[in-house]
Amino acid sequence: MLLANRVAIITGGAGVNGLGFATARMMAEQGAKIVIIDLAGAGPDKAAAALGGGHLGIVVDVTDKTQCESAVKRVLEHYGRIDILFNNAGITQPRGMLDITDADYEAVLDVSLRGTLHMSQAVLPVMQKQKTGSIICTSSVSAQRGGGILGGPHYSAAKAGVLGLARAMAREFGPDNIRVNCITPGLIATDINKGKIPEDRRASILESIPLGRIGEPADIGGACLFLASDLAKYITGVTLDVNGGMLIH
Repeated sequence: MLLANRVAIITGGAGVNGLGFATARMMAEQGAKIVIIDLAGAGPDKAAAALGGGHLGIVVDVTDKTQCESAVKRVLEHYGRIDILFNNAGITQPRGMLDITDADYEAVLDVSLRGTLHMSQAVLPVMQKQKTGSIICTSSVSAQRGGGILGGPHYSAAKAGVLGLARAMAREFGPDNIRVNCITPGLIATDINKGKIPEDRRASILESIPLGRIGEPADIGGACLFLASDLAKYITGVTLDVNGGMLIH
């Protein structure tokens, strides 16, 4: 068991076809106790129950710092420790540069970037006391290539901000034996993009991916499981591309 006796918080993890739930399932299979954090409408309690007994679902809006802090307090009361944080919550919008409104910008950056800040701030003092911890942040290939498949420029900006924030955290908290890394997914088959990519465009996308297929949520889950485990105990501040070769540097 790679994660025996460890406690993992996963934000935005309630969608059963999403990256967060796939990661939660794989971490649970490796012995972790899972805390799924999501909005009320997503049903984090139900998602946690679907993993089996001993897991926890908490309703939290990650853009609200107080809610994040309250959730961490509840996790500590329930499990007594926090070993892993997967900052997965995020939203996207298909907008052109000139169509982005202030409300669009605030919504996308609030969840992806501010949410990552808030949850990290809430768990870091716990990990400092433990002198151990792993934080994984979800960026995107769109942050690296200047645009994705569906997200607008403000989505790219938010995900680029996540990269910078994670690297800064890795430098600051490395002395506390806290590792902070990013994953940058390419196009992954989730409900977010289901039915939104025309077949002709889908074919051209596949031609640009050396592995010749669109990713699956479990592909992200496997990368996160690795980064959370002791297999990656000397890895911090990295950006791990999980995109089938869509972006080869």
